[in-house]
Amino acid sequence: MKLIADLHTHTLASAHAYSTVTENSVQAEKAGLKMMALTDHAPYMEDSPHIWHHHNQQAIPRMLNNVYILRGIEADIIDNNGGLDIDEDLEKKLDWIVASYHWGDGTRSEITNSYIKLLENPHVCCLGHTDNPHFDYDMKEVCKACHNYQKAMELNVARIRDARRIETIGFYKRMLTVCAEEEAFVVVNTDSHFWNTVGDFEPAYKIISEVGFPEKLLLNADAENVKQLVIRKNGVDVFA
Repeated sequence: MKLIADLHTHTLASAHAYSTVTENSVQAEKAGLKMMALTDHAPYMEDSPHIWHHHNQQAIPRMLNNVYILRGIEADIIDNNGGLDIDEDLEKKLDWIVASYHWGDGTRSEITNSYIKLLENPHVCCLGHTDNPHFDYDMKEVCKACHNYQKAMELNVARIRDARRIETIGFYKRMLTVCAEEEAFVVVNTDSHFWNTVGDFEPAYKIISEVGFPEKLLLNADAENVKQLVIRKNGVDVFA
């Protein structure tokens, strides 16, 4: 198994990250990646870049160091009704949107409902790091929706890289099991905040192997899977 895309990466435009787009792309090429998504934080995050940063990503070449660049964002989920901290104009403009909870509260039912509404949103591509126990949800129902809308659940390598996160590893094993049962895509992302972790999926491979998760459901094991999701998002073939 070889993953060919890292679809959750940060640059120093997110002030708690420390590398440039170019530095990340150099590492992506070394890691053998074909694609990389730029997903700096959206405005709700305190140290996010100005909104113009996200609107102006067309200034970045599509190919950097032989890696195809997807223009994206990690959008904050700002309520329990599938609301994001970006407007529809920007949603349509971007190639790739990771939707993540960082703040807030909600019941299990409310978080589940919010995740499902986000998956219904044609512009959201995947749900980011859903392992936070503060945002408990019905995994079976959300994974079922993920299958129905052909979106992806994220296995976030940054969250399992820390050996102290034993409960996080257990969570992702359960998520992989449920995704396999519901035939839902999983995307393995590094959530890199420094160039040296871009494309380093090693901590996830052991978990995937132990669960016996089918490679056909690993979204970023196949470039065509990624391309088709991106094309469905806005109805435009950005790869043409």
